[in-house]
Amino acid sequence: MSKGNHFVFWGLHVIAWLIFVGLSIEAGGLVVNFVFSVFKPEFVGNLYQKLDLSNVYQQSRWVFFSMYSFILFIAVLKAILFYAVIQLQYKLDLTKPFNGFVAKKISQISYYTFSTGILSYIAKESARNLSHHGYALNELSQFWVDSQAFILMAAVIYIIAIIFKRGIEIQTENDLTV
Repeated sequence: MSKGNHFVFWGLHVIAWLIFVGLSIEAGGLVVNFVFSVFKPEFVGNLYQKLDLSNVYQQSRWVFFSMYSFILFIAVLKAILFYAVIQLQYKLDLTKPFNGFVAKKISQISYYTFSTGILSYIAKESARNLSHHGYALNELSQFWVDSQAFILMAAVIYIIAIIFKRGIEIQTENDLTV
């Protein structure tokens, strides 16, 4: 591997860590918001992202819990996704990249990405449907604005996973013939 490629790979590793830490902080902040909004709703305006759903909570607890569950699951899935990317970067040997762990981890990353996209899309459509019934959920759109991008990205990553699996098969055949 050339020195330039090594530097880029190291830089991407640092960026993945920064994104993972940021997403973990966001997920933790949302969990704290959730706990405070249920037990101490008067503090919600002072919490992380000032996510105030107290009006929704007063209208319907079921809607509040379902929408907040979407937010929490999406935030946690994004953090898990980048943790899987970090694991992949630690185990990836660029001199011999086709191995079982890498193929499995890339497939896993595509599943996490697809799950995030589908869950975001369902949440977006649910919020849109609930807003027609008088619930003020406009401030939640920031959590699922990129649902189609995640679904498309999952398809691309899945194709890469299939290519890696085929690469492993070819590498195994070559190792057996030598």
